Amino acid sequence: MNQMELDKYFQKSELIPAIAVDVNTKQVLMLAYMNKESLQKTLETGYTWYWSRSRQELWNKGATSGHLQKVVSIFADCDNDTLLVNVEQTGNACHTGSYSCFFKQIYGKPEV
Repeated sequence: MNQMELDKYFQKSELIPAIAVDVNTKQVLMLAYMNKESLQKTLETGYTWYWSRSRQELWNKGATSGHLQKVVSIFADCDNDTLLVNVEQTGNACHTGSYSCFFKQIYGKPEV
């Protein structure tokens, strides 16, 4: 995908939310942000690259921990302003050591 084709995903902002989902379990793993460069690197390498808003730099998910995300498919939402990234997750997705970043239930019945 060339830069012109990527531009449509960055009409509203330089960053686009990217929701990583385990392709096998369908569990939401994490939400991160991509810019054009990280999306391009993701498409080129087949592994997720994100933009760190706190460090202001690109990061390859799992490059230091070994908990890589191999991309299976990427979908854009109807407005082209959010990405759904289906991945094969190696190890845990969350920096806390949890499999998913979404483990703090704040409302509703506990899951069984």
